[in-house]
Amino acid sequence: MGFFDIFKKKQDSAAADIPESRQQQQEELNAGLEKTKTGIFSKLARAVAGRSTVDADLLDDVEEVLITSDVGVETTVKIIRRIEERVARDKYMNTSELQSILREEVMSLMEESHGSEKHFGLDAKEGEPYVVMVVGVNGAGKTTTIGKLAAQLGKAGRKVWIGAADTFRAAAADQLEVWAERAHVDIIRQDEGADPAAVVFDAIAAAKARGSDVIICDTAGRLHNKQNLMNELGKISRILSRELPEASREVLLVLDGTTGQNGLIQAKQFQEIAGVTGIVLTKLDGTAKGGIVIAVADALQIPVKYVGVGEKMDDLMPFDADAFVKALIG
Repeated sequence: MGFFDIFKKKQDSAAADIPESRQQQQEELNAGLEKTKTGIFSKLARAVAGRSTVDADLLDDVEEVLITSDVGVETTVKIIRRIEERVARDKYMNTSELQSILREEVMSLMEESHGSEKHFGLDAKEGEPYVVMVVGVNGAGKTTTIGKLAAQLGKAGRKVWIGAADTFRAAAADQLEVWAERAHVDIIRQDEGADPAAVVFDAIAAAKARGSDVIICDTAGRLHNKQNLMNELGKISRILSRELPEASREVLLVLDGTTGQNGLIQAKQFQEIAGVTGIVLTKLDGTAKGGIVIAVADALQIPVKYVGVGEKMDDLMPFDADAFVKALIG
């Protein structure tokens, strides 16, 4: 069972004790995805207006709705083909069924993309801190994500250290320090321009000395200079392997949900550079194109771990495919 799976189960357990919390989380997710949901619903309503059956012309319009919602061309084609197969099998399909059919097919695709928890999960090793390396371009929301994640893990009973290893961007460590204070967790930082691997080394030493559970490492977002970024991440990885040979690791890629298909391009590049194991999609409350979540999960076959749907600490939510699809399509 992966570390984030353990954390998610803790939240689910708490929700079982307080039934309203699950409903509240769904409502918050619904609110966060309102722009996307409204966009999809209004477009689908226009597509089915005056039609009674699902035919090729209607599916062409549905295809356009999905593509313009940033589900992506390849992923959209998969979904439409599945619906076409159902139409051919059932012969007659009413337009009133279209929403539920679309929901079922998107849900099926998300489940396939995420695979089993064992396939994607990283097993936490007792006695060694679990390492989360956070990557992504500047402006995607890495700092905010790290702060919120640290706060939530702290509330879940984890001892967290943050390694401010983005020493390239001015004020990056200052911003993380503010978040660390808000989250009530410890942080290791050095001066701007310092060796990022040295920051990670110090964070490991501090975490070992304090018996910490989690080390969250920020990294530079210099995707425009791939070779330097590859060298930097490679050095950090070697430090981690040497100092924590048995520790489990997660490489979380933070993507700005408002960038649409550009986010998918970034994801493919970071997957090549850093070996991404999980995705965090931020700022979904600020876009009408939340379909990018579906596109990323399908295209990369990497699980979405968290989605950000607001400014509050709890608005960084562990990703639940079923809740997401319900919020997106109804």
